[in-house]
Amino acid sequence: MTAKRLLIVAHIPSPNTVRLRDAVRSGAAAPEIENVEVLVKTPFETGPADVLAAGALILGTTENLGTMSGALKDFFDRCYYPCLEETQGLPYALYIRAGHDGTGTRRAVESITGGLRWRAVQEPLILRGDWQDSFAKQCEELGMALAAGLEAGVF
Repeated sequence: MTAKRLLIVAHIPSPNTVRLRDAVRSGAAAPEIENVEVLVKTPFETGPADVLAAGALILGTTENLGTMSGALKDFFDRCYYPCLEETQGLPYALYIRAGHDGTGTRRAVESITGGLRWRAVQEPLILRGDWQDSFAKQCEELGMALAAGLEAGVF
């Protein structure tokens, strides 16, 4: 069986956001998930070819001034039109490291993914307020759920 690719695109401007990204990767690469290749990149490293080759996507961003990070916006700016017709229905999930409520960030990302006609396969994970160690566990669970669903053909 050919491995399916799960692409993780995460903005990691701080040690805590690196921990979140690493937790997502750890969950997605759990030993019991055998037929999923996990590719992890920053938004600046990710191009349209990466998205076109993905079977599913996890987006990670910080809440910056009430919206997504400039890095994730740059990713969307470069990938939107090259991927528009080719990735409709692409399953994706989103996690947001929000110092406040994450509402504007969620709305901004969902506006763009809606235009791309990507399919959210779970509610966005919004990690609100001061840092909590439980955030990493939630991200690990997100990565595992997406990888398991991709492997099983659920989406």
